[in-house]
Amino acid sequence: MLASYRWRIVIAVLAFASVSELTGCKKTNADPFPASGAVAGWEKTTATRTFAASDLWQYIDGEAEEYIQAGVVSASTSDYKYRSQMEATVDIYTMKAASGAIEVLEKNSAKDARNVALGDEGIAYAQSVTFRKGPHLVRIVAYESTPGTQEALLALAHGVEGKL
Repeated sequence: MLASYRWRIVIAVLAFASVSELTGCKKTNADPFPASGAVAGWEKTTATRTFAASDLWQYIDGEAEEYIQAGVVSASTSDYKYRSQMEATVDIYTMKAASGAIEVLEKNSAKDARNVALGDEGIAYAQSVTFRKGPHLVRIVAYESTPGTQEALLALAHGVEGKL
């Protein structure tokens, strides 16, 4: 009787594992924002704030509709400081599908953007970096321009990319 019970447990565990594999269950990162010190020179200065699509207007009032039209599910944001010299904000928009991230990135690209190797597609400006990876659109904006701003922003962007 004990042996029969053990076999039932083994079969149940195997069945659950097979279903999980077939349905695409996978580990997800709870917080894609690098911790202080995880990227050389960068310190995370605020807690991560997250906004559902219905509340996005509280964060980006003028642009919220554009993101909602593209299928945003949520937006998360946190502030960083680079070597006590430069402040930046990291915004991560999670869309229903990668096509939403593509749509927003392409719509907001300007002629002076420089392509960068980040995620599935990335662009950089003098004081910002934007990239998409799967259903995520990441925008990092610096509020000061210092020597090395672009390199510092790209390093932070790679830190975020690695956690998505």
